[in-house]
Amino acid sequence: MVQVWKSPSCGCCKDWIKHLEANGFRTQVQDSGNSDARLRFGVDVKYGSCHTALVGGYAIEGHVPAREIRCLLKERPTAVGLAVPAMPVGSPGMDGPDVEGHKDPYDVLLLAKDGSSRVFQTYR
Repeated sequence: MVQVWKSPSCGCCKDWIKHLEANGFRTQVQDSGNSDARLRFGVDVKYGSCHTALVGGYAIEGHVPAREIRCLLKERPTAVGLAVPAMPVGSPGMDGPDVEGHKDPYDVLLLAKDGSSRVFQTYR
């Protein structure tokens, strides 16, 4: 189960949730915003995005692809979780018809407990 905290009016968050569900994840959504969840899970605001999730004890910040969440849950590294800071065009949930196939390159970051990060996967 993926617990998600988001704004009630955010369309790209809804699209990211659809991406997760299409990839076999069950979701439980809280439309109460994500600032408190981000703080509670230890995700630094510099990695922030429009939604925060929790799965398997890991925080997921932003438009992280389902594939990387599966890798995280399989590898089980010592970490806070994964993040895709900001809202890159072409990432899951930011890939609707209005972007006309445009894709920005972006990194999925593995967040360490000391506040640092490293690249977990790159998308070009």
